[in-house]
Amino acid sequence: MIEVKRIKNDDPLEFEVTIRDEDIESRHQVTIARKTCERLGAGHTPERVLEASFRFLLDHEPKESILARFDVSVIGQYFPEFEQELPGYL
Repeated sequence: MIEVKRIKNDDPLEFEVTIRDEDIESRHQVTIARKTCERLGAGHTPERVLEASFRFLLDHEPKESILARFDVSVIGQYFPEFEQELPGYL
């Protein structure tokens, strides 16, 4: 389960994302600029964009490999296909 909680409404937006799998959970501090959010998920809430981003990440690596703190813009540096594939997760 992926839980996305907005903790700051500034620009960039800041979220705490919790991934729960059976009895194990991981927490991540994630930021995303409003402009990036609109570009990646036009018509979707920032929370939805973050959830889709994490579903993409979990399809490409174990949750233990996901950085504890990062900005969504770095995902494309690790996975060049991210922006092209993200609409399929929304």
